[in-house]
Amino acid sequence: MHGYEPRSVTPTTQLLLKHKHPDDKPSVAELIEQVRRHGTAFSSRHRIVDTRGETHVVVVVGDRFPGPDGRLLGIGGYYIDITEQYDADLQKHLSEALLAVDSRRAVINQAMGILMLRYGIDSDAAFERLVKMSQESNVKLRNIAELVVAEIAGNGDHDEDAAFRLDRLVRTPREVR
Repeated sequence: MHGYEPRSVTPTTQLLLKHKHPDDKPSVAELIEQVRRHGTAFSSRHRIVDTRGETHVVVVVGDRFPGPDGRLLGIGGYYIDITEQYDADLQKHLSEALLAVDSRRAVINQAMGILMLRYGIDSDAAFERLVKMSQESNVKLRNIAELVVAEIAGNGDHDEDAAFRLDRLVRTPREVR
């Protein structure tokens, strides 16, 4: 896993720490020190960097090896490379987050379009107006955008009443709650 041929190196603490990802090295070194001091079994998830420079996400489970007199002879354990599963999970979470962002952005874009059409303004001015409404009413921008869209699209009517309701919402955002 670290990139060495089997039995070509002796696995020392220094060699193992050499292969820890720089961000994970301090916590792994502390874990090893705790095992040395307290003699407890351990587990950890961290990253290693192999001899080719590739990063692996691993789970390690281990324990100490006591000698006949009870003193610590060494620490041993098993590594499990979970890189592929970790990457797949990360990709899934990122995709879900991007979908959530896109759905929030969609309603904001719809509200901007409504304001642009109603008031003959450009997209920057429409966005600034939504931001101002959000700040004045202390309501999240996405929620303001949903209200604007609901005033027009929610009823299915595009008559003077809808335009009047939109104008009132834009003029008096403090009343939004």
